[in-house]
Amino acid sequence: MKILVLNGVNLNMFGKRDPAQYGTVTLAEIDERLRSLAAELGAEVETYQTNIEGEMCERIHRAHGDGIDAVLINAGAWTHYSYAVRDALAILTCPIVEVHMSNIHAREEFRHHSVIAGIARGQIAGFGVDSYLLALRAAVSALTPDQAGKPA
Repeated sequence: MKILVLNGVNLNMFGKRDPAQYGTVTLAEIDERLRSLAAELGAEVETYQTNIEGEMCERIHRAHGDGIDAVLINAGAWTHYSYAVRDALAILTCPIVEVHMSNIHAREEFRHHSVIAGIARGQIAGFGVDSYLLALRAAVSALTPDQAGKPA
């Protein structure tokens, strides 16, 4: 299983940006925890972060041909307004899990709406680093046939 983890605008600042909201864990530490859990689950994780919307769209386009089995995405602020990122994701045929460290529904009003949610398998928010780990487990579960032979 190949799972692509996409991180959007400003998320390279985890550990420095608003520690009261996001904690002090860095994106590199999140990536390492994801790789460790992926190995336990029999999956391979590739991580990618950019602050440039067009570069995010290009990486999503490449995922279409790369044989990616699932995508986890924390689009940062793009979650709330980037139809370009949403439309790029809509090209994919694999499960997409939307991830947020904070509970976007308990924050400012503009954060309550996600343009990505409608095309995602699900959304996990509010659990800090565990949001990423729960999302990885959800993606692996979506790709693992249950006893009836159907995706979970």
